[in-house]
Amino acid sequence: MSTARTLGDIAHARAGDKGDSSILFLAPYAPSDFALVRAVITAERLAEHFEVSDATGITVRAVEELCAFSIVIPHRLDGGVTRSTTADPHGKTLSGHLLSLELDR
Repeated sequence: MSTARTLGDIAHARAGDKGDSSILFLAPYAPSDFALVRAVITAERLAEHFEVSDATGITVRAVEELCAFSIVIPHRLDGGVTRSTTADPHGKTLSGHLLSLELDR
């Protein structure tokens, strides 16, 4: 069993979709963890974690008023809700996958 700390230890997430893009909302439980989360969720790290070949399309925006982040991962939903043949075309499980990202590597 892994003892590594993950985003899920210090934050919560929600997922949505817009066509072929996955839209994730991530917020640390404690405002004091905001800077740590910001340092961890780079476009490059997210591309690796979500197995996206091109990190340049990933956007991470800090919403400081909410102590949260908006993350958009384009082309992650295999065509979107009406076109995808995947088990989760809405990408709802992607918020859980985001929370499995290890903090310390």
